[in-house]
Amino acid sequence: PGAATHFDRSAYPAAPRDFGRYRSWSWQDGRLPAGNTWVTPEQMAEIVNAGLDQRGLRQAHDPAGADLRVSASLRFEKRLRQYEDRSGVYYGNDPWGDRYGGWASAPLVRTYEVQVAVVYLEFRDARDGQVVWTGSAETDASGERSDRNQALREATAEALGEYPPR
Repeated sequence: PGAATHFDRSAYPAAPRDFGRYRSWSWQDGRLPAGNTWVTPEQMAEIVNAGLDQRGLRQAHDPAGADLRVSASLRFEKRLRQYEDRSGVYYGNDPWGDRYGGWASAPLVRTYEVQVAVVYLEFRDARDGQVVWTGSAETDASGERSDRNQALREATAEALGEYPPR
């Protein structure tokens, strides 16, 4: 079999999406986001629902009538962070003003590993099943249990910060 001989120019680039027509959503495949040690599926669903509500997207009462199918997940990942500290030594002038001296410094770089919780969101057009938008954001995973919900809310809001695309 040979290569195609006809090129359809109307197919590329894809037509832009009208994000204004997306007003309602339901969970992808009717399933709540998976839970884990950090958050239950119900808590994750409530946090995502609140974030989408602030963006003007309402959860559909009838999932079959939704404009978007939403999936959300929370994953734990490791990141390397670096901290640079400069220390130096000086050798030089005495109290009488002799004009000699020198300065030397060397960076001390410390690398450490942190665990982060990453919120992933994916929106699919309910009519054609195509992915229309994805977003993600991370938050420090080493907080107290009482701080986790707030950190997760902030990460979800940050992930949704680029929706709708401009």
